[in-house]
Amino acid sequence: MEGQQEEHEEQKENRPQPPRPPPPPAASPPGKQHGGAGEQGTEGKSPGSGQGAFSDPVYKEIAVTNGYINRMSREELRSKLAEFKLETRGVKDVLKKRLKNYYKKQKLMQKEVLNSDGYYDYICVVDFEATCEEGNPPEFVHEIIEFPIVLLNTHTLEIEDTFQQYVKPEVNPKLSNFCIGLTGITQDIIDKADAFPQVLQNVIEWMRQRELGTKYSYCMLTDGSWDMSKFLNIQCRVSRIKYPSFAKKWINIRKSYGNFYKVPRNQTKLTIMLEKLGMTYDGRPHSGLDDSKNIARIAIRMLQDGCELRVNEKMHAGQLMTVSSSTPIEGAPAPQMPRYRN
Repeated sequence: MEGQQEEHEEQKENRPQPPRPPPPPAASPPGKQHGGAGEQGTEGKSPGSGQGAFSDPVYKEIAVTNGYINRMSREELRSKLAEFKLETRGVKDVLKKRLKNYYKKQKLMQKEVLNSDGYYDYICVVDFEATCEEGNPPEFVHEIIEFPIVLLNTHTLEIEDTFQQYVKPEVNPKLSNFCIGLTGITQDIIDKADAFPQVLQNVIEWMRQRELGTKYSYCMLTDGSWDMSKFLNIQCRVSRIKYPSFAKKWINIRKSYGNFYKVPRNQTKLTIMLEKLGMTYDGRPHSGLDDSKNIARIAIRMLQDGCELRVNEKMHAGQLMTVSSSTPIEGAPAPQMPRYRN
């Protein structure tokens, strides 16, 4: 629900000859396109002093190549990316990161030191819309009024399916004019909608039909912390149900984007991320489904650029907490309808 709140969370140009490209590798099999190199990468590691895998000479080769790439102009970067049939849109820092990760992925694949078999099969992108008033007074209770999901297949890097339902609010059943104008959700739509527990049951059934958490591993992804830690948390209390287990951990793409592309947090708003990646917003801003689709586009581009999107936030005992980047990748549990509170 980017725009209703701002999280206050957590960016030389010489012209050497471009680095000599490695021999074009065989096409990566489905599911390996995202590279699996992790958000942090290896650029800051000393190849000679590391332990284990990082002592392998391949990391020295990667570091040398990174030095060449750092000195390339934007046009040289675009030319080299085009040579490898990679995306050429984006600001210079994004292009450098993209080319570095391409070389890194190929080197590691050649040395067979990369194993990304444990990655999620699917990512569920969620961006709630909630009741709001102009200025959002502190005592105002935000209730979810749109529950969208965009199902991103990490093997094909395509949006495979979507879910959308509107939700009838309970505490503030009459939408403010500000909320209607912002979200495009009308009072008539809300009056005809189901209450949140029924919509959540429909969400869970939709996820079960796609065998998420049983046949396929998956995780949730949001644009910031608020969707899960605030809106869903408040809504579950209003609806007198427990917080759903499948939503207790998620990828905050703002954090992932900032860490991966090395940009400050004030440059991780949805529209800015799209702009830096050479894209424009598609659809109606503050439509939950359209926002989710655009967030999924960013996730796809990040996976293509070599980022391994990982769970980085969770709810624990009702509180928002950070998940370490060293935590093993683990999919969300099979979705179940939470119990009602006593």
